[in-house]
Amino acid sequence: MEFIKDLIPISGVSFFLFCVFAILFAGYAFGRITVKGVSLGDAGVFIMALLFGALFCSDLMPSTFGVKAISFDESWLNLIESFGLILFVTSVGFIAGPKFFANMKKNFKSYVLLGLVIIIAGGLAAFGCIMLGKHVFGWGASTITDIDGFVAMIVGLLSGSLTSTPAFSAAKATVAPELQSLVSVGHGIAYIFGVIGVVLFVQLIPKIMKADMDVERSKISVGSQNSEGKVKKVVKLLHLDHMGVAAFSVAAILGTVVGKIKIPMSADGFDGTCFSLTTTGGCLLVSLIIGHFGRVGKISLMPAESTLKLFRELGLVLFLVGAGIPGGADFVANFNGMYFVYGIIMTVVPMIGGFFFAKYVLKLPLLNNLGSLTGGMTSTPALGTLINVAKTEDVAAAYAATYPIALIAVVLVSQFLILMF
Repeated sequence: MEFIKDLIPISGVSFFLFCVFAILFAGYAFGRITVKGVSLGDAGVFIMALLFGALFCSDLMPSTFGVKAISFDESWLNLIESFGLILFVTSVGFIAGPKFFANMKKNFKSYVLLGLVIIIAGGLAAFGCIMLGKHVFGWGASTITDIDGFVAMIVGLLSGSLTSTPAFSAAKATVAPELQSLVSVGHGIAYIFGVIGVVLFVQLIPKIMKADMDVERSKISVGSQNSEGKVKKVVKLLHLDHMGVAAFSVAAILGTVVGKIKIPMSADGFDGTCFSLTTTGGCLLVSLIIGHFGRVGKISLMPAESTLKLFRELGLVLFLVGAGIPGGADFVANFNGMYFVYGIIMTVVPMIGGFFFAKYVLKLPLLNNLGSLTGGMTSTPALGTLINVAKTEDVAAAYAATYPIALIAVVLVSQFLILMF
């Protein structure tokens, strides 16, 4: 609200950064609240960002108390979200890189199958919601009067349920221009539970199963001897800087470029629907490769472990703030109870279905299961939570193995649903 600016003698970018740090402080404090061993952790930052957006950046407070809402430049929010995402996924790639290919070689078929099963289950859940809306409950909102509009909303809900920006972008590019706003609304409504649901799930499952985490960690320690041998080899390499920021920057630059490469997916070529890894997938892929090899000649390209941990944490919470503020405002403006239920269905069905498929069919160890599940659900915040729960970075390798499969599959499923109707 504008009266906050009157109380604080700062404005513009300074005021925006003030709000970001206030959200981080409140979010971390809220995330520390523990109920029977379960807490929101970093997702507490997302909750506070949502509340901030809902209370101060939407029409909720003005309509109630007659005050002006805060309006931030959209480019600032996009910047902090994109910057945070690059920091997080590039760190994850570097951390997972040394063990990624050994883990991938051992469980390649399992990761591919699980990624496909999760996304197909999400697609089937979305199809079921379309059928429910069409034949049982109606469209759910008076503003949607035809099947095309409803499908656009559902596909937006699917991308939000799986927290998938590429699917969101592909869906907007596929629907008619007048329906793109419905995709955006659906994505915003479902995104909230899409984040919180998976974050809670990866904490609850080990407790429900009464898992011995020491035993579970030992089951995923693949390639540890190889990585230790690699460390001995690179001790005498040339480091561009002692923290490894330069090496990190190389991966971020190359990853951003790779993520922008477009592959046409329609007869219209580059003028039609195109697939790309996006910045997320590009940075993840490049950092995995660089993290695996670790050097070019005698030059080390491996950042310090302390740098990677700091960037991973900072990147995650900045991403949550950047996504949460506009998400909270959109949620207030466009909330509809039935759509929220549809979003929950599209998160829960693939999440639970994927977990049991990995457990009983693929017979993956628990932490491999949950790590690959976060990748299959394309859930960046859940991976951060799982690393804290598991007390090991090795789960990132399972996430990184499943994520690309899910990334491609969810884009294709979203477009298929639109073309079906």
